[in-house]
Amino acid sequence: MEFFADYSAAELGLFIAGLLATGIVAGIIAGLLGVGGGIVIVPVLFHVFTAIGLDEAVRMHLAVGTSLATIIATSIRSVRAHHKKGAVDWALLKRWALPMLLGVAAGTSLAAYVNGEVLTAIFATVALLVAFNMAFGRDDWRLGSELPGTAGQGLIAAIIGGLSSMMGIGGGTFGVTVMTLYGKPIHQAVATSAGLGLLISVPGAIGFVLGGWGIETLPPLSLGYVNLIGFALIVPATVLAAPWGANLAHAISRVTLARAFAFFLLITSLRMFYDLWAG
Repeated sequence: MEFFADYSAAELGLFIAGLLATGIVAGIIAGLLGVGGGIVIVPVLFHVFTAIGLDEAVRMHLAVGTSLATIIATSIRSVRAHHKKGAVDWALLKRWALPMLLGVAAGTSLAAYVNGEVLTAIFATVALLVAFNMAFGRDDWRLGSELPGTAGQGLIAAIIGGLSSMMGIGGGTFGVTVMTLYGKPIHQAVATSAGLGLLISVPGAIGFVLGGWGIETLPPLSLGYVNLIGFALIVPATVLAAPWGANLAHAISRVTLARAFAFFLLITSLRMFYDLWAG
């Protein structure tokens, strides 16, 4: 563990506390907004890895891969909580499964060959778009009264899988938006998007493990681009907190929270763009 030898007990304590707090917040947001938690975990891990001096060439890949691994546990707990309320559209998940898996395979394969700056730019750009949609989007915006046919839904699922796997998120960020734009009730969209997290995170995490296998500049206890320290600290907190968010999703108005979360995404996106520009 020589990698952490230069850090004091207080600094390591703050590191651990920060990751646990991140897991709690990510779990609540996963259950409440159906966004998988990765939209919070990735930027926090990116800045944590930056603070401890991790090689710039691998820090974004490691943040994305580790996030996908944590989403496996979060999604299982979240989708079970939503299923108990009868809100998950299992038929849609079955239709989307194959094209989404193909999209994830393409996304993780591409991510293994691009540098960290490209992944950072992708995350920052999409986070900015999501922030504006959350802040200014209206509930009555529609692309149609129902989802398109089989081919159209397959294309949507593949795109969601590809982009989500490259960003380290669970698919809810895109899934909730798409489903509500086609008239799905918001609670059903949130619940079903929790299921998308499993379709994306399991093959996505495996892809990042394989893509980073043998990289010498990774920190200790890493399986490819999945860091087991981050996984072990974040997962218990997200698993604990995800049902809290799922229960809140059925009990409170989401407008104020959505706008607050949009502000967080805006600041995150702008900070990442600044880091790219300054670097």
